[in-house]
Amino acid sequence: MTITRLHVGPRMSEATIHNGVVYLAGQVAGDPSQDAAGQTRQVLAAIDGLLAEAGSDKTRILQATIFLKSIGDFRAMNSVWDTWVPAGQTPARATVEAGLARPEYLVEIKVIAAQN
Repeated sequence: MTITRLHVGPRMSEATIHNGVVYLAGQVAGDPSQDAAGQTRQVLAAIDGLLAEAGSDKTRILQATIFLKSIGDFRAMNSVWDTWVPAGQTPARATVEAGLARPEYLVEIKVIAAQN
């Protein structure tokens, strides 16, 4: 069984693919100066790009885990998530408040998806 890794770094890979399942690393905003909604848009765009590269897309997401610096940003994050996620194809999801890697990060999302 082959394991494929995308964007391999010294500490982590951005994606790992095994047995038709795509595991993405947690994605954060490229421009963390934006608010929670802006960061969520950036993160979801990064997820779209990585899933496409891995032979998948957002309709194939099995599970999403969302980390928020402050649960007070839940509504702002959801306002973006709800327009992005395909109706009728919403994944299993958990959202938690967590300390993130840098203080300016407000949102981090990791997903597991099936390949097309």
